[in-house]
Amino acid sequence: MKLSDVINDQWLAPEEMREGYAAAKPFPHIVMENFIKPDLLDTVVEEFPDLRAVKEGVIRFENQREIKLAGRGMGILSPAAVSLTTYLNSDLFLQYLNQLTGIEETLISDPYLEGGGYHEIKRSGLLKVHADFNRHPKLELDRRLNLLIYLNKDWDEAWGGQLQLFDNDLGDPVVSVYPKFNTAVIFSTTSFTYHGHPDPLMCPEDRSRRSLAYYYFSTGRPQSEVSGEKHSTLFRARSGENLDNGFDLKGTLKEFVPPILLKTVKRVLR
Repeated sequence: MKLSDVINDQWLAPEEMREGYAAAKPFPHIVMENFIKPDLLDTVVEEFPDLRAVKEGVIRFENQREIKLAGRGMGILSPAAVSLTTYLNSDLFLQYLNQLTGIEETLISDPYLEGGGYHEIKRSGLLKVHADFNRHPKLELDRRLNLLIYLNKDWDEAWGGQLQLFDNDLGDPVVSVYPKFNTAVIFSTTSFTYHGHPDPLMCPEDRSRRSLAYYYFSTGRPQSEVSGEKHSTLFRARSGENLDNGFDLKGTLKEFVPPILLKTVKRVLR
């Protein structure tokens, strides 16, 4: 097993990319086109299910701040997606990430894929600007990195759907990345790394914005990277935008509570 089985050669020298990663604005990140071996990613795309039609193992977010679908855990992944995930959660890739990012703490992958795995946004869907939850809900680890891999062939930029990275004033995005096939983005996650897909998706009804997401953790982190204690996703309004950032009980429960317990909670709340 070696990373060159899945990652294209131009991205196999992480130490050579470290300086650029650390210096990137508005926060450390890197955008990598043609990241994964295309034959493998082609199969991942072919096997990707319509998450709206899947009855179990899918979380559905429908509120002012997020309209999207997400797989829950490894069980929903196809064989090709499981194979790719095995590599990207392996010690080989974790060492790669440590070398690329310069993070001193040993990085840890997430066997539960909490919030990760399959993501899909249909027409009119969105994900408002936010900073991610900062602690793993099961393992009490500090969240440090996101890896997003986009799976959308022949993507028309007129459809929108770009990942946007913002600085703290939340004005115009500093970086925009269209979700085109085999484009990967790795970025550091802190309580202040604001990003999202905040405008409604304008793709045709028979298309969607699909991706794979992986999150990486550590035991401990610099205190300058966090705001207060453990927090869930922190949504922020862009400059000139009116966004209700009240506590979303339903969305929070879906993100952090196992399905069996969630059913019990729903009965109690009725």
